[in-house]
Amino acid sequence: MIGDGGRMETVPVKAAEFFAGIGLVRTALEPLGVKIVWANDIKKEKYAAYSANYPDAKDHFEVRDVCQVEGKDLPAGIELATSSFPCIDLSLAGNRKGLVGVQSGMFWEFARVIRQLENKPRVVLLENVHGFATSHGGKDLADALQCLADLGYSLDVLAIDGKHFVPQSRPRMFIVGIKKDELPKNAHSGVPEISDVRPAWVTKVHAAHHQKIRMHYLDLPHLPEGPKDLSSVVDHDVPSSAWWDQRRVKAFVDSLSDVQKARFELLRTAETLSHRTAYRRTRNGISMWELRRDAIAGCLRTTGGGSSKQALVELGYGREPRIRWMTPREYANLMGATNYKLVAGTPNQQLFGFGDAVVVDVVRWIGEHYLMPVLRPDTEPDDE
Repeated sequence: MIGDGGRMETVPVKAAEFFAGIGLVRTALEPLGVKIVWANDIKKEKYAAYSANYPDAKDHFEVRDVCQVEGKDLPAGIELATSSFPCIDLSLAGNRKGLVGVQSGMFWEFARVIRQLENKPRVVLLENVHGFATSHGGKDLADALQCLADLGYSLDVLAIDGKHFVPQSRPRMFIVGIKKDELPKNAHSGVPEISDVRPAWVTKVHAAHHQKIRMHYLDLPHLPEGPKDLSSVVDHDVPSSAWWDQRRVKAFVDSLSDVQKARFELLRTAETLSHRTAYRRTRNGISMWELRRDAIAGCLRTTGGGSSKQALVELGYGREPRIRWMTPREYANLMGATNYKLVAGTPNQQLFGFGDAVVVDVVRWIGEHYLMPVLRPDTEPDDE
């Protein structure tokens, strides 16, 4: 579309956001020219958070079980469909039931809805944990790839850790499907070389499947190195009551192993102030705390129980240590959602929402370097 002054204006990409959660896929892609015209999630609490940040959600967000969604419910003209289907049955922290599980089996419901569409999206983007690749000896991923191929898509697999963008270790795999008749000219066939976005295990996925189903890969730039500490995400606007009292801090320190205590003391007596995250683990039936070896956060989680929550530990200058639970704002920052409004739900619901979401910067990187070049390859007129 030609705008004033003869410049090419990009027509927004109409997108459907399956398992939308609190809306971080939208946060990632909207600045690139993607317009969410339909979204869905089963959790009312997540809709409340989504709508607090995107008031137009009332016009396109359906709060209901995806099992009840039919293709005819989606508006026409959808070019991109995203799906961050539940990972609980695929993750190492879950029950490993795989795609036959009630939660992760929602993949099949996503595929069913896509199958029902008269005009299928030009591109699909799916996100899940690395465990998807090994679930049931790789059969779950093989079945999913075959299903998507049967829907008419050529497929690529990526693996990107959130730590390249935010101080959080959050490895995730992504499947990008492009309609077979719309593959760009720069798409390659065969097995890609090992790279930071396609490590060895991903190239093995390509090698195992590219002769059975249509697979491709695009050349992508190197991932950024990423931040190395938590300083940029620490929430300094917390009440003093949030910090644990001496009794609780002592219990924390007493639970540390000898190796952990040595690490703790080294940081406490250093001539710099540092922050570490800590998880509560159960070792041989005994509950104990463990500091991360590096200065980034562990993967934010959603599972119940104390082990799913991370504590923030402040150490340095020989001072008494300070410890508290991480705040929803810190979770938001760790997910790349620094401007997200925290006005809906309880703190625990907010933590759950972010633990169940995508890292904004990762999806935006995929959108910028992969999705938009495919969906909108020519947004500027050629120079004459």
